[in-house]
Amino acid sequence: MPTTNEDYLKARKLGNKEYQKALSEGHYPYLPALDYMVGSRTTMIEESVGTREIPLYLVVGTETKGRQDAFARNFMPLLGPETEFAAKWMSLMNYQTEHGIDDAIKVTEFMGKFYVGEGNKRVSVLKFLEQPTILATVTRVLPPKSDDPEVIIYYEFLKFFKCTSIYDITFSEPGCYDKLAEAMGKDLEEPWDEDTLMDLKSAFYNFTLAYLAGGGKTLSITVGDAFLIYIGIYKYESLINTPPDEIKKNLTPIWQEIRIKANGDQIAFSEEPQLQKKNAIPIIDTLIKKPSYSEKNPLKVLFLYEGDSNKSRWVNGHEEGRKYLEAAFPGIVKTLTCECSVEEEEFDEAIDAAADDGADLIITTSPVQMEPALSAAVRHPNVKFLNCSVHLSHGLVRTYYGRMYEAKFVLGVIAATLAKDHRIGYVSTYPICGNIANINAFAIGAQMIDPEAKIYLTWSCLKEGYWREYIKENDLRLVSGPDLIKPQNKSDNEYGLYSVDDNGEITNLAFPVWNWGKYYELIVQTILNNAWDAESATGEGDVKDKAVNYWWGMTSGVIDVFRCDTIPYATNKMASAIRKTITADICNPFDGELRSQEGIIKNATSPRLSNEEIINMNWLNDNVIGSIPTFEELTENAQKTVKANGMPIVGRGGSAAT
Repeated sequence: MPTTNEDYLKARKLGNKEYQKALSEGHYPYLPALDYMVGSRTTMIEESVGTREIPLYLVVGTETKGRQDAFARNFMPLLGPETEFAAKWMSLMNYQTEHGIDDAIKVTEFMGKFYVGEGNKRVSVLKFLEQPTILATVTRVLPPKSDDPEVIIYYEFLKFFKCTSIYDITFSEPGCYDKLAEAMGKDLEEPWDEDTLMDLKSAFYNFTLAYLAGGGKTLSITVGDAFLIYIGIYKYESLINTPPDEIKKNLTPIWQEIRIKANGDQIAFSEEPQLQKKNAIPIIDTLIKKPSYSEKNPLKVLFLYEGDSNKSRWVNGHEEGRKYLEAAFPGIVKTLTCECSVEEEEFDEAIDAAADDGADLIITTSPVQMEPALSAAVRHPNVKFLNCSVHLSHGLVRTYYGRMYEAKFVLGVIAATLAKDHRIGYVSTYPICGNIANINAFAIGAQMIDPEAKIYLTWSCLKEGYWREYIKENDLRLVSGPDLIKPQNKSDNEYGLYSVDDNGEITNLAFPVWNWGKYYELIVQTILNNAWDAESATGEGDVKDKAVNYWWGMTSGVIDVFRCDTIPYATNKMASAIRKTITADICNPFDGELRSQEGIIKNATSPRLSNEEIINMNWLNDNVIGSIPTFEELTENAQKTVKANGMPIVGRGGSAAT
């Protein structure tokens, strides 16, 4: 058995290694000191948490400078073995070996991490021995509340801690503690019962063992982040009394999802169809068995709808696209449909039945279907999955959407030429990621033609308020209404861009077009051409460990603007010219200087906004009158869509944050 002197030398070697690593990376090589980090704590609120076991991996520094230079960042010793410090360290190691250290150290907890006031050497010894916890008397220091995401996460943790007294489960993003509670059928308002807490602690401990053994140590996210991904796919109940070895097997097919999360949920945007396989090597390519589709062996596609195609404008558009797809590949492509809610067992049953019947592609047409689609993709690894959304980042389910802001830009141009009083109404659907860009593109297009144009923004998804009443109250004579016509009411003409005369008569002028049939034709063509993997989240370079999103626009023919013969010749000609500049990538609404309601977003010499910046836009152009609603202001159905697809972060009161 090694002597305590040998243990100290090993610990010091680990300390020196960490010290040199910190220096090479440009980091401070010693323990961080809390007082140095936060300055004076006299203005901060302190509270006693009591004496309890705390996770050693969350003990990250000291309270004061004092002895901090005796330890490397990992709490391993740096001083020579001849020092008094080393002698005390070895004495503690000997005591731990013979009796076990049971005296509580004193720590201050700040932002979920612990800083030692008394007991640095005890922490060092137990960390060297790889003990998971240590007994500590904890004093909590509360940071001032702010919009800083780390502070937001911390106050969410405090709600979770109040219900559970659990320190171990940490997250990297706001909202995760609520997601965990929801997945467990709990909330963060009342203390959780002892049985629930025991199950959670056991499940998280076993998951941690499996995750770290499987390679999780090398990833930048927390174990809690990975835990949330796992239960989002397999459900929390599947972890109860499940041993680490089985969890490790279940992790195998979802490591790609975890790596994408660790890579910041980045998305590789496919801006135009990639219809041919990249870097094909003819000799090797002929050796790979490729599926051959024919009337005897058709490509089978299942469309899953969240709603009735006879009632929903959105679903009806996809259903028309499905019919177009079958007509484009007669006999070669066979499609099936199913209309059901994600809460129904029928949803999973439809997917499983289609997969068992040899389905090649399953298309889910709503972002609320992503979670069950992701679980199904794990169950059926040989089936390709798509989800109609733009902000969700997953490797097992690709997403697809259209650059509708291009069409809205053209519509804004048309509107400004026709608005005699410079006032234009705009009816938006959901305040989801990607949709704010549509509003701003319309507003910018109008502003380019008429600098005095004002866009009166209203929403069709609010609990209080009715968009038609808003239009009447503000006496708006030119309106950009809902994008799609109601499938059962062809006489309804309050859609697209329309005008209203003194008698309330409506004249349709133009409307955006989703060419879903063309979209599905192009996607299926990539499969028929064996080019599906031309853009893959497991590939190299720009797409490695990123989710793949098809974000096609006017150039691909999946987005367009239909112009009625009711608009003047000159306006039509201008719209055609603008459309050509968009398809040639000469003109873009998010080039040049951009100004929000709060001020300048970017100056004239700044590059065009990136796809990510456009999708995550959380501000409104300076000529927009209105605001982005808060989550609480939305109807129940709208809240479901927003939760599934993501909502841009806005400032207090619902006004756009810059």
